[in-house]
Amino acid sequence: MHSQDSEPKKLCRLLRTVVLVGMMGAGKSTIGRKLAQRLGAKFVDADTEIELAAGCTIPEIFSSLGEAGFRDGERKVISRLLENPPHVLAMGGGAFVDMETRRKTKESATSIWINTDLDTLFQRVSRRTNRPMLYVSDPRAELERLLNARLPSYSEADIVISSDETSIDATAHMAETKLIQIGAVAPVEST
Repeated sequence: MHSQDSEPKKLCRLLRTVVLVGMMGAGKSTIGRKLAQRLGAKFVDADTEIELAAGCTIPEIFSSLGEAGFRDGERKVISRLLENPPHVLAMGGGAFVDMETRRKTKESATSIWINTDLDTLFQRVSRRTNRPMLYVSDPRAELERLLNARLPSYSEADIVISSDETSIDATAHMAETKLIQIGAVAPVEST
């Protein structure tokens, strides 16, 4: 019997880092945690790492440095994270739009776009108040504008998975299957 803190049984071995990209509210962190568990890998949330590096929250960074200052710090933190041993990394919604971050991701990781429709995204992000990009008079219109602007960058991901109506477990399983199919993870032989 395993305790809750024990390592999950490792059925696959990551050959390179797996990066989850997509809009805020797509479920990157939730799906990323489940995928990492399935793969027996470490999960890292880029937004959490950015907050740790800055010593304040993302809304506070936006408030004091603006979006450009935030993106500069985000780029540096993600670059550092991509140098670590293979793990599952959830990026913030705008990170993959940055050309340098996208280039480094393509060089050192396999990217998965968690594609989610606008209605689902808006329903999910409306539950939270820590989305500084949506601190505007019409958050739904801004979310739609951001989604349309980011689609060309997201479409460069190695794998595309929908998270609209699918359970977290099913989405993580689908991601694992596609990662195996393209050779980003290798099944571990049981002894």
